Amino acid sequence: MSSIHNTKLNSILERLSATDAKTVALQFPEGLKRQAWQFADELRKHGYSVIISGSPCWGACDLDVAALNEADILIHYGHAPVDDTKGVIYEYLTQDIIADADGADGEGGRLPTADEFKALLKEAVSLFGADFVAEASDKAAPEKAKVGLVTTIQHVHELPKVAELLKGMNIGGVIAQGGSRTPYAGQILGCSYGAARNTGCGNILFIGTGVFHPTGIALSAGVGGGKDHSRGNSATVVALDPFMKRVQLINTDRLLRQRFAKIEKARSAERFGIIVSKKSGQRREELARRLASLSDKAYLVSLGEITPDSLLNLGFDAYVNTSCPRLAYDDQARYPVPMLSPQEFEIVCGVRGWEDYAIDEFDNV
Repeated sequence: MSSIHNTKLNSILERLSATDAKTVALQFPEGLKRQAWQFADELRKHGYSVIISGSPCWGACDLDVAALNEADILIHYGHAPVDDTKGVIYEYLTQDIIADADGADGEGGRLPTADEFKALLKEAVSLFGADFVAEASDKAAPEKAKVGLVTTIQHVHELPKVAELLKGMNIGGVIAQGGSRTPYAGQILGCSYGAARNTGCGNILFIGTGVFHPTGIALSAGVGGGKDHSRGNSATVVALDPFMKRVQLINTDRLLRQRFAKIEKARSAERFGIIVSKKSGQRREELARRLASLSDKAYLVSLGEITPDSLLNLGFDAYVNTSCPRLAYDDQARYPVPMLSPQEFEIVCGVRGWEDYAIDEFDNV
């Protein structure tokens, strides 16, 4: 077991000792499930009876609450809480973004040294534009240039360090509290971008891997003081990937073209399936019922795991996803028919204009 997992195990044991639990259920996300038996071994050495959840898990919104019927407590490993489900201990993972003096490696490859990270940060700042760089260069106006800082849960502990580096560049790094699903300042999820919105900044720097989260920020209503993405009235978002050592200005044009095509195809649908998730942190029944009321061609569909086969078997011409927002955006190519977000279905029904397009969020529907 790695040192970080050992540290987390000790934390779990300490927190369990404060409970009366005798039987423990372990839930690990897909990429870490093979670590579960090692934790089970250690917990059994301390006198606990252990059940390992084998159900799919993609986040803290995907709790195996049924396991609580067989255990006194559920240990959810890898994520921070998104709701107040009782009987759950959360143990999320942390990951540094800058190498220690000894050049420690990160899971995604060698971490940048302090000098390498500063160079990446300088490159990222340049992508905010010449006016921003000029503002940051004005020593008579200390930290007048401001950047909102956001990341995913594993890197939130590093944001103050990034803010301090920006301060050395005469730039104010703003770290804000998000919505109810993101308990840590600067934390965002693929369904919650409040931490970016609440910075009040027109320039947002995302630290982490991939472009899904920063693209979501750029399309999130209210980020940067506007939401008319067709006219560029939204935040300028730059993604800094410390593992690939790459910075990127986020462009939403391709995604918007893809989503527009799905919306247009869905206009000819004879029947819409409005998906209501059975998962603990993804169920938005009230929203689903409101959407179903917009069209007499819409039907509520209750699903646990949303798969291409399950949708194909149901036979609807298009679906509306009120579950995890990533299903519509990231996984669309897997589905046989259009999978719309709630906002996109509102466009199809004529109650929302294309100019009011926004990405789906749990905290901002």
